[in-house]
Amino acid sequence: MQTKKTLTLLSAFAAVSLLVACAEVPQQEVDAAKADIEAAKTAEAETYATAEFQAASDSLNAANAEIETQNAKFVLFRNYDRASVLLKSASAGAKQSGTLAAENKQKVMAEVAQLKTDTQTALTTANELLAKAPKGKESKEALEAIKNDLMSVEAGITEADGMTANNQWLPARDRLKAGLDKTNQIIQELNDAIAKKQGLSRG
Repeated sequence: MQTKKTLTLLSAFAAVSLLVACAEVPQQEVDAAKADIEAAKTAEAETYATAEFQAASDSLNAANAEIETQNAKFVLFRNYDRASVLLKSASAGAKQSGTLAAENKQKVMAEVAQLKTDTQTALTTANELLAKAPKGKESKEALEAIKNDLMSVEAGITEADGMTANNQWLPARDRLKAGLDKTNQIIQELNDAIAKKQGLSRG
């Protein structure tokens, strides 16, 4: 009889211990998730893997909210299983965003280098065409505007160089792309003007 009572007490103690264990904040997982989020920030995931980083941050915020909800309950009714799942998701997502950010940044850097080369090549072509463009009273103002636009594109390359020196690769890419698009538009306009002049000359 005494043995049976002892076993019953042990079983009850084990059950309570299990409940208490489930009722403990998963602090190690909290700390790990926070550290992984900070590491992702250092890897510039906010800039180069925005969606993935935001998802990881949302998981951490949801985990913190769940922990607060459980903390408000009586100790024997607390359960941090959902918070634990969210914290693990936050850690995994943060690590993934950090890796992806490094890959994406390399792609942007390569794109910037190519855009700079393409823009410089386009500028050379545009300036050569500008020298061949038909001159006259009617075209003088338009050609002057084109010349100013090309100078602005050249200045944009210098601006982009300054941006990359400050680790601002996305703004540099946007600046160069805008300059290349503008230069290509000018090339088309000059080609059209030259072709029109040649057509009139033949006529």
